[in-house]
Order: sequence, then C-alpha cells, then structure tokens
Amino acid sequence: MAQEDDLELDTDGGEAQKPKSKSKLIIIITVVVLLLGASATATLMLSGILSGDQEDDVAEQTDSDNKAGKKQKKTKAPLNYLPMDPPFVVNFNADAEVRFLQITVEVGTRNPDAVDLIKEHRPAIRNSLVMLFGNQDPDTLNTREGKETLRSETLAEIQKVMTEETGDAGVDSVFFTSFVMQ
Repeated sequence: MAQEDDLELDTDGGEAQKPKSKSKLIIIITVVVLLLGASATATLMLSGILSGDQEDDVAEQTDSDNKAGKKQKKTKAPLNYLPMDPPFVVNFNADAEVRFLQITVEVGTRNPDAVDLIKEHRPAIRNSLVMLFGNQDPDTLNTREGKETLRSETLAEIQKVMTEETGDAGVDSVFFTSFVMQ
C-alpha cells in the first residue's frame, strides 16, 4: 500500500508537472515567435518596404509635377568647375603703388551643357573680365570686402555675356583660386 500511495503520488505529481512544463514551453515559443515577427516588421519598416513612404513620395512627386516645375528640386546637381586658363593679368594706373593684378578664375555651373557653352564663348568672357579687372582700385582690393565685391561683379559679368550669347546665364558661381597684386 505504501508503494501504491507512492505510485499514485508520483503519477499525480508527474501529471501536474507536465501541464506546467507544456504551458511554459508554449509561452516561450509564443514569445520567440512574437519577437521574430516584431524584428522582421521593424527591419521591413526601416528598409522602407512597409513604411508607406513610397505612396507619400509618389503623391509628393505628382504634386510637384502639377506645379509645372516652378520649384527647383531639393537635391542639386553637382557643381562642375571650369578653369578660365590662363590666369588674368592686368595693370593698374602708373601712379599707383600696386601696378599689376594676377587672378586665376574658376567658373562653377550645375548645368553640364553649359560647360561647352562657356568654353565656346571664353574669348568674350575673358574680354569682359579683363576690362572689369583693369578698372579696379588696388586699395579696395586689399580688403576682403573688396575681393568679395569683385567676385560678385565677375559673376554678374560672366552671366551677362552668357545671357547675351546663349540666352541662359548658365553660371552659378565664380571662384578666385589665386589673387596676386604687385
């Protein structure tokens, strides 16, 4: 009888432990499946597949196309640099202490087609710039503000020539890569 009681206890105890271990196993499997699902969803959202951004992008693109392209796109094309070789050398009035100015100029454009047009009209551009540089006051050019003013005048002069010759300014910026006065 003692053995039968022990067997019944073992049988009852074993039956009671099996459902607990099965329920723990089911909970663990459920948690693992939920974690895998959540990580897969997060991965897809971060990659943009499930974020819904594609629909928003299409809607925004359609809206911007409807505005007839009045606004420029947020991303700009890369700036193409075109050197205006050889450097410009001009002389100042004989009574000035500084007699010569040498400037190396590079033109920046975001329009790849404008590069060929700038090369084509380089003689007209160089002529206008020589006239501009020769009419400068050396004392003014000794300051940063004077150099910045000359740079903006140079850009305006190049854009003027390009507009007259091609109908499009084509040039976005001008850089002085060398500036020597003697």
